[in-house]
Amino acid sequence: MIFEQWDIANWFTYSVDEPLLFTQKYFWIFFALVMGGYSLVHKHTARRNTYLFLVSLFFYYKTSGFYFIILLFSTLADFLIGGAIYRNKVKWQRQSLVALSVVVNLFVLGYFKYAYFVADFIHDLTGIQLEVMNHFALWTNNAIGTNFVFEKILLPVGISFFTFQTISYSVDIYRGHIKPVKSILDFGFYVSFFPQLVAGPIVRASEFIPQLYQPYQLSKERAGLAVFWILNGLLKKLFLADYLAVQFIDRVFDNPQLYSGFETMSALFGYSMQVYADFSGYTDVAIGIAMLMGFTLPKNFNSPYKATSVADFWRRWHLSLSTWLRDYLYIPLGGNRTGSIASYTIVFLFFLMIALIVGDGYLTLALGGLFTLGFVLMRVSPKTERWVNTNINLMLTMVLGGLWHGSSWNFVTWGTLNGVGLVVYKNWKKISPWSDRSKWWNKAIGLALTLTFITFTRAWFRSPTWDGAIAILAKIPEDFGWSTVGAVLTSNWKFYLVLIGGYLIHWIPGAYKERLRQSVAHSSVYVLFLLALLSIMVIYQILSAEVQPFIYFAF
Repeated sequence: MIFEQWDIANWFTYSVDEPLLFTQKYFWIFFALVMGGYSLVHKHTARRNTYLFLVSLFFYYKTSGFYFIILLFSTLADFLIGGAIYRNKVKWQRQSLVALSVVVNLFVLGYFKYAYFVADFIHDLTGIQLEVMNHFALWTNNAIGTNFVFEKILLPVGISFFTFQTISYSVDIYRGHIKPVKSILDFGFYVSFFPQLVAGPIVRASEFIPQLYQPYQLSKERAGLAVFWILNGLLKKLFLADYLAVQFIDRVFDNPQLYSGFETMSALFGYSMQVYADFSGYTDVAIGIAMLMGFTLPKNFNSPYKATSVADFWRRWHLSLSTWLRDYLYIPLGGNRTGSIASYTIVFLFFLMIALIVGDGYLTLALGGLFTLGFVLMRVSPKTERWVNTNINLMLTMVLGGLWHGSSWNFVTWGTLNGVGLVVYKNWKKISPWSDRSKWWNKAIGLALTLTFITFTRAWFRSPTWDGAIAILAKIPEDFGWSTVGAVLTSNWKFYLVLIGGYLIHWIPGAYKERLRQSVAHSSVYVLFLLALLSIMVIYQILSAEVQPFIYFAF
């Protein structure tokens, strides 16, 4: 019996080795029980929201332990601040309250995610060794006698996602897009909705809160579409992402010195498919589960590897983050119209930080001269000022977006490179002889160049160290291994078959994929059951290998 495989007491306690993941059967038992209780309360919105809030808290506790207290703190703080913003009619006081929300949320995020990064930076700069400890855990141990680990700070799962959601709540109230919710239980449900809590998509308050008060509706077609998204996401994760990782990618990245440049390049292109299938697979499952509960989550991907430019790629990749950064960071900084004091200050501090870390006098002079020259040219040349203002906020948004992903120079480098790619493309497209996308060969060239650029920047995304990323990229031209290509293809033919198949499926025109989704959505219950059974059989065969954790759980 399946229930005999676990000690029932373990079902209700946190275990670092047994988080609630979509890829584990325990989650689906949990979800079945949740839906059983949901059937009793779904007709009454207040009870429904309260029930799902409590269920989501339990889910987060099972996934991240007592860090659910951090989630409760963010929920309470922004619920109170949001209400105060709405009631207050004095502009500067409203602005101060929004600033308070941003500062509180970013402090929580920064403390738990960037404490070690800041400590290392200070050590590299001054030689001072700061001891990093979890003061919240230490305070709790002293206050109420708990036994939390305080010697190190562990990253709460999903903190980058739910802090951005709570920030959007305060800002959307300030902008007049929504009114504050009256019940903290309703707001808690919005913040903690378990399908998307730990890895997105990032759900804005203005998109989700109106759904809190809509009656539950689930048509047969919508249920069929939900089943499609769930099965599609699980197959992406287990058949594509995990298979590629276990069979080839992880081995190459763990010991790149043992592999040729061709194998390294193959692992990079494989990782591009892995990270897409892994992350989009999670959000597909989240969207499907939310549908079954009567809620709509935003689309998070739009076939990103069909992009014919870096700008097109970022209009297709991680849409909930890209649009969040656009509306809550890029546009407030000045967008493509003008720079701001904040923009110039961030650039100055960034240059200063690089100069201090490197500690090279010539580099310091060069960066100082570059900043001064740019400032002077902007004062005397309106054309230069417009060019700088058009691009400075774009670069800053991408750099900060990279830092959102992780507290290391790898992610700063990755974000910076993508920002440079966007700036170069914006200026190149004005003079490019291949800008006519109506010609198929121009689209093919754009697609190949974009995929190659995005893939090579992922060396910093995947490698644990900055030098490791450089070593991986250097391996390709230094030791490509032309003479061994045939042997590599022969010995790893399954990997290459799955990888090429993944890209070919990805490149199928969207209209055909939409027809498939609609066909599944309108299928009979028996067909849906058969599809589910076949998918489970395929997944079961794949599960002979160890299931990999979702990549974006680390963010």
